[in-house]
Amino acid sequence: MSDKVTTINPATGKEIKSYDLMTEEQTLQAVENCHKAFENWKATPIEERGKIIKKIGEKFKEHQEEFAQLMTEEMGKLFKHGKQELDLCAGICEYTAATGPQELANEEIDLQNGGKGIVTYSPLGVIYGIQPWNFPAYQVVRYSIVNLMAGNGILLKHAANVTGSALKLKEIYEEAGLPKDLFTVLIIDHDISEKIIEHDLVRGVTFTGSAGAGSKIGEQAGKNIKKTVLELGSNDAYIVLEDADVELAVKTCTRGRIYNNGETCVAAKRFIVVDAVYEEFKKGFVERMSNIKHGDPMDENSQLGPMARKDLREKIHDQVQESIENGAEVLCGGELPDGDGYYYPSTVLGNVTPGQPAYDDELFGPVASLIKAKDQDDAMRIANDSRFGLGGGIFSKDEDKAIELAQNHFDTGMVFINSFGLAQVDMPFGGVKDSGFGREHGGFGIKEFVNAKAINILK
Repeated sequence: MSDKVTTINPATGKEIKSYDLMTEEQTLQAVENCHKAFENWKATPIEERGKIIKKIGEKFKEHQEEFAQLMTEEMGKLFKHGKQELDLCAGICEYTAATGPQELANEEIDLQNGGKGIVTYSPLGVIYGIQPWNFPAYQVVRYSIVNLMAGNGILLKHAANVTGSALKLKEIYEEAGLPKDLFTVLIIDHDISEKIIEHDLVRGVTFTGSAGAGSKIGEQAGKNIKKTVLELGSNDAYIVLEDADVELAVKTCTRGRIYNNGETCVAAKRFIVVDAVYEEFKKGFVERMSNIKHGDPMDENSQLGPMARKDLREKIHDQVQESIENGAEVLCGGELPDGDGYYYPSTVLGNVTPGQPAYDDELFGPVASLIKAKDQDDAMRIANDSRFGLGGGIFSKDEDKAIELAQNHFDTGMVFINSFGLAQVDMPFGGVKDSGFGREHGGFGIKEFVNAKAINILK
């Protein structure tokens, strides 16, 4: 096994930089150092923590151009999408600094027996995050900022292909005044990662990635009695009903499929359209998707960058080919382009049915699955006919009806009505079924890794 990890620019296929893997001894020492930093940090008043968190948000704005370019070079996202990601990171810092003290404030309860209770939220300790490459800054900020606000220490094992972004985060955090070692980047392999999960000083594990990997990490953490948050795969359904604004649906669904090169857990992936408007939607959607131009992600005219790695492009193309072999039809795209880089065209598959990867599995790239439903009830049945349940969407001019469907019938963690969006800092983020468990954002994430301690004063 190599003792280095190398980052590669997916737009060119050329190496960017190599980094030394940490030895087991170095890694275990880093865990101890993080715990020592935590011991001091937990005693820091929450208002002081908040000032540093707010400063981190300011630093994201100061470093926006260079950091966005680094993310583009490492994983191929459009440069403008990288800048939007860093705006979101800054927003998370601002929101957490402003709301954290209130979310973590002691709660007094008048007990039924006449006594008094106090609920206090104490930090757990060192929290280990294993994070993916698709949002190199946001994925880390999402778990680390609230946990730093809560008083915890942070370990990060980032995806190898965005190692530079991981180290850039550390630089920004410490430049903003975060104590040394409190946010620690571990450049390690999977074998050592298991030892981190087992480590006595690690009190929680949060993971974002595939359902298969999440199952293994959840098993390891459970075996060691560690609290986990798992944000896993998805196959988000976007439903277009008979009374939808079809033009709006076409425009929004196209953006929802290709944003971040289609490599987004909450991307729109399955497009379930009722028979009454199916042909109208199909015509507009295929036309829009077929006109998407892929190219250099640093070029402001490019609408689609490369896939993040060569193997990821091979995987999605294999999924497309297997779907075709099982009856799907290519409405646009679906062919590997010539030239350098790991580009894949925006693609729409029709005649998508159960038994095809395009129906059953997550397609992590710019490939859309178009599915016809008889009516509203059939559309909702198809939407819920998935082992995943992270996000989804409903298009209807009757907002009250869409809300009722979302509340009472859509078996998923997040629903967008007549819109597509990523994370909202003031709303919970997370899923159900094979999409995992636990919530982030909106005051929920800050309480995932705290000790809700009950202090009873009984009469």
